[in-house]
Amino acid sequence: MNAEFIEALNQLEKEKGISKEVLIEAIEAALISGYKRNFNSAQNVRVDIDRDSGQVRVFARKTVVEEVLDPRLEISQEAAAEISPAYELGDIVEIEVTPADFGRIAAQTAKQVVTQRIREAERSIIYEEFVDREEDVVTGVVQRADNRHYFIDLGRVEALLPFTETMPGERFKHNDRVKAYITRVEKSTKGPQVYVSRTHPGLLKRLFELEVPEIYDGIVEIRSVAREAGQRSKIAVSSRNEEVDPVGACVGHRGMRVQTIVNELRGEKIDIVRWCEDPVEFVSNSLSPSKVDSVEIQEEEKIAQVVVPDHQLSLAIGKEGQNARLAAKLTGWKIDIKSQSERDKFSEEEPVEAEIPKVDDIEDSTQLGD
Repeated sequence: MNAEFIEALNQLEKEKGISKEVLIEAIEAALISGYKRNFNSAQNVRVDIDRDSGQVRVFARKTVVEEVLDPRLEISQEAAAEISPAYELGDIVEIEVTPADFGRIAAQTAKQVVTQRIREAERSIIYEEFVDREEDVVTGVVQRADNRHYFIDLGRVEALLPFTETMPGERFKHNDRVKAYITRVEKSTKGPQVYVSRTHPGLLKRLFELEVPEIYDGIVEIRSVAREAGQRSKIAVSSRNEEVDPVGACVGHRGMRVQTIVNELRGEKIDIVRWCEDPVEFVSNSLSPSKVDSVEIQEEEKIAQVVVPDHQLSLAIGKEGQNARLAAKLTGWKIDIKSQSERDKFSEEEPVEAEIPKVDDIEDSTQLGD
């Protein structure tokens, strides 16, 4: 190795952010193993690389003892004194043992170590980049598929989209562009592994943040999301500015904003409702598009008794109970829906409590019987 090698390490430090000192220390450690392996040496050695010239030197480290039992690891006090009178028992003496052709081994080892460290550093940088992007939306290109996953090229890393995280009936071909939600990032022996989803409720939330400037600016806030991917979703929104209608902002002019998201989610229906602190109003809003006559709240049981017009009952419940189910997820309340006629019939059938006769009346009737 030479000064050009040191300059190359300086350049790597600037371009890749890998410390030159860390690289040199790693090369020195690797050269110790290389020396022992190639020269069949059991000596305790130290390798030193000159930080300016790149010159590599190998030193055998021996302990000063009275009687030498292992000449590979020990040196007598007399022999040590010939090197320097300052050495005492127990001191470590370093003797240069650099082989004549060690430069070739050093160059090969250095190349391997640097290549490995560059790969590790790049993997670490990519991991840090994507672990910070967990719960974010990314756009990638479908490269291939196996029997369980799509492999999505994100540029610097390949993400896994499990088939179970795709929407019903959704199929992708090679080179299809896909938006997906990063669910987790893991370290592996092959580098960072990114997992993405098309069914996660977070995807819907992030798509609205990308499409609606008022959400990105913090004027409109998404309070909760309920989603049955590929079929129907509900989001509850509120506004920090009384002059901004949160529902209108999300729908957009002529529905353009929400339609863009619907198209991205392959026709998934999206209900946008106004969030409210009052659970009665919030539950009522959550059952949109149906109309609600009344809502009675049972705080302790977290149950909402909802009455809707007869002709709105099927709309309120939804196909296979979907609308009611999503409303319950959105609000966090268990919702019991009845039609107005069911409620009236229930009220009419409520049993009338019989009047319990007083004790005195019982006694009087007994006396009369006598």
